[in-house]
Amino acid sequence: MRKLFSLSLLTLASASMFAGGYRVSIQGQKQLAMGHTGVAVVNSAEVTFFNPAGMSFLDKKFNLSVGGNALFAKTRYQNSQYNQTASTDNMGTPFSLYATYKIADWVSAGLAVYTPYGSSVEWDKGWQGAHLVNSIDLQAIFVQPTISFKIEDVFSIGGGPIYANGSVNFNRNITPNPLLGNTNVDLEAKNITAWGYNVGFMFKPAKQVTLGVDYRSEIIMEARGGSANYLDRNDVANLNPAFTDGTFDADLPLPAELTAGLSFKPSEKWLFAFDYNYTKWSAYKALDITIYNQNSTPIVSKNPRNYQDSNTYRFGVQYQATQKFTLRGGYYIDESPVQDGYFAPETPRNDSVGYTGGLTYQVNDKLGIDVSFLYLHFDEIDNSYDYYDDPLTTTGYTKFGGTYKSTVFSPGIGITYGF
Repeated sequence: MRKLFSLSLLTLASASMFAGGYRVSIQGQKQLAMGHTGVAVVNSAEVTFFNPAGMSFLDKKFNLSVGGNALFAKTRYQNSQYNQTASTDNMGTPFSLYATYKIADWVSAGLAVYTPYGSSVEWDKGWQGAHLVNSIDLQAIFVQPTISFKIEDVFSIGGGPIYANGSVNFNRNITPNPLLGNTNVDLEAKNITAWGYNVGFMFKPAKQVTLGVDYRSEIIMEARGGSANYLDRNDVANLNPAFTDGTFDADLPLPAELTAGLSFKPSEKWLFAFDYNYTKWSAYKALDITIYNQNSTPIVSKNPRNYQDSNTYRFGVQYQATQKFTLRGGYYIDESPVQDGYFAPETPRNDSVGYTGGLTYQVNDKLGIDVSFLYLHFDEIDNSYDYYDDPLTTTGYTKFGGTYKSTVFSPGIGITYGF
């Protein structure tokens, strides 16, 4: 019974999408169109997210950028050995809002509201991996007040606290064994809150060159008192007190990030940018979960993840074709933090390449309309999760694996306003 109860805790391991999964970077229309570069680019209030130090270099006193995307994600699973196939097609709607105000020539304040984590996955009902995940829905909103100080005309620093608020809902079958039929557990936690910080600097060694560095701290999302409810219980499950509804606690880590980059503007029409991002995923060793049940003492389950640190390389270009139209393009390479043997189907996350593009139509001196798109192609991968422990057996860990193919497409639109 203890093993049955403890293994039900593994369901929350899929909350790793809160801290990883396939992370799609969509935090601004202009910068997304340029390969999501921006740590050394100053062209809108989006700099509040990419490098708050850059707010002091904005020309206008007030700047506003608002945008949203439709995110379409597809994943296909196949196991040729057992002739198994499954798929998941899902949609998300990430958004961002940035505003800055120049208090004086040397100091500016800003506010950023954005969704850096969050996704939904729903596999075919009754698929072969239902014991690992049926569905997952994650939401996270970050609120970041910032301030920036300019020293002379070549150097600035900026930063501020980050307030995070999130929720998670996850469902999976208890076991692949037909003895328990479609008995599944539904975990839900709302209003998960945490604090972190963001700090950066920007340096202009020459008129055409800008350098930037930005650091985001690790944030630990502490879920407390979430609900754990068992659904579709058959007669066998009803006889087992381990499947009594209860609550759970868990800590969900969001790793620290360091981004450095440069931009080069050889003329008034052209701008080139490069960003290097280092994410300290190695902090995510395991997901510890404590579940409380009136029929049992609290049980702690440790679910191994053993992520490794990863790198992202981003390239972007901007061309001002006319006074009305500015064109953008980009490309980035995003390394997966998931190691072999830890590849779980709720986070089909492998190495990917992103292709981006977009434009701005400048309606007048104050208002611009921004359009972007992202196509993200994940390398086909044959991998497995080797740490599933069936609660109806005593044979230890078993594997679930196969071949995964994933793609993401995301069009976006926004406005830029300033005076």
